[in-house]
Amino acid sequence: MSRLPPSQRTDYKAFTQITTRWNDNDAYGHMNNAIHYQLFDTAVNGHLIEQGILDFKAGETVFLVVETGCRYHGEMAFPDVITAGIRVASIGTSSVRYEIGLFRNDEDNACAEGHFVHVNVGSTSRRPIPLSQRTRAFVDGLLR
Repeated sequence: MSRLPPSQRTDYKAFTQITTRWNDNDAYGHMNNAIHYQLFDTAVNGHLIEQGILDFKAGETVFLVVETGCRYHGEMAFPDVITAGIRVASIGTSSVRYEIGLFRNDEDNACAEGHFVHVNVGSTSRRPIPLSQRTRAFVDGLLR
């Protein structure tokens, strides 16, 4: 089975910088694989909050993750500074598939690439709700 090469920084539309922490390292001396998923969540949700798309405390809707995955290409560890590249692969009626590349320090090749699907749901009902026009326009700008 052939393996896809890592994405490049130029393949992404938006970027967020995340500082690693001492406890991100595991017994093998590199970032534990579970931390990658936390970084994906932090990057996308942080970007949505910064852009005024997500208000998880008082908004009428929130986003729930219903699918996720990751491919690893290289190691990261504290005290690396991670740049998370964000792009959108597809937009549905109430869902968005995000793709995230994690770049170590100033490197151009992704050390890890992940995806997750967000579903827009009512903050109390937890039932799918179509994306608002504003949200759809925003995520459309992140389409690859």
